[in-house]
Amino acid sequence: MTRMMTTQPNPATVPARPDARPRILTGIRPTGALHVGHYVGALDNWLKLQDRYECYFLIADYQALGDHFHEIDLIRQSVLEVTLDWLAVGLDPEKSAFVIQSYVPEHAELTMLLSFITPLGILERNPTLKAELDALPVERRSVGFYNYPMSQVADILLPRAHLVPVGEDQAPHIEMTREVARKFNRMFGEVFPEPATLIGKVGRLAGTDGQGKMSKSRGNVIMLSDDEKSVNEKVRNMYTDPARVRADIPGKVEGNPVFQYHDAFNPDTAQVEDFKARYRAGKIGDVEVKRALAKALNDFLGPIRERRAHYQQHMGEVEDALMEGTRRARVIAAETMTMVRDAMRISTYTKTWK
Repeated sequence: MTRMMTTQPNPATVPARPDARPRILTGIRPTGALHVGHYVGALDNWLKLQDRYECYFLIADYQALGDHFHEIDLIRQSVLEVTLDWLAVGLDPEKSAFVIQSYVPEHAELTMLLSFITPLGILERNPTLKAELDALPVERRSVGFYNYPMSQVADILLPRAHLVPVGEDQAPHIEMTREVARKFNRMFGEVFPEPATLIGKVGRLAGTDGQGKMSKSRGNVIMLSDDEKSVNEKVRNMYTDPARVRADIPGKVEGNPVFQYHDAFNPDTAQVEDFKARYRAGKIGDVEVKRALAKALNDFLGPIRERRAHYQQHMGEVEDALMEGTRRARVIAAETMTMVRDAMRISTYTKTWK
């Protein structure tokens, strides 16, 4: 069971609801199908959370426009690809709501309203945004991309979420959300819970080339939708210890992607420990270790491939999951925006004029 660390929400700001479960909002930008790094970093945790929380899983297609505004067709197709992967790994649309961001226009409205009360300095000191802007070519640093943290704030506050599961590198976004929620509540009255950061003990998989994190643009990923042949080939070409030119030379396990993947996907821990001991002693070759890894990955991905194939043949079920989840989100979004407009006194002009 994944251990969680949380910043506790303020009980005074948690609204009473018939469903007493805390509400979660998390999501992903649709820029392609998902890979095994997404599973380790997020989806495995989401599968546990959906039985314990009221979950809203957001496909943030507005935010994908920030650095993919020239690839609209990619974003459109990726909405379906992401949903197929969610269903394939076992996320249940009857337990949790799958939500398309752009189908809930209240996301954009709340982003605008919250932008007016948020000092520019909060964005300027956001370390994640600064790093991402530095990595973007100047011609692609749009106002929309610069403002995406405000969109994330609105995404979290619109369903009045109490918990947000993120990696540690995303924790500043949640602290910013808490700060904006506090300021709004102080200015206009209690509307929003202060969402807690929920960080699981989640590892990050290196790319198959050993060059940092997985990236589809680098081609160093194993996709959740990869067939057995593709997995075998990618594992066979996987980066190992560059100093180990023969099997009888002691090798390095730490930082070795092959062993990272074994730890993540090989359920036979005794076999993995044996491999590590023999690798360090120079008594096993890369071929044997990689062959076992390919088998473990294909065993893991087999049921996911089967479920994905089912949904690909029944795309109506995929669309129904999206539309029903989005419908549920819109009900809450309408409630929230009524509360926001009433609190800000921007929904009473006709009453005033009368």
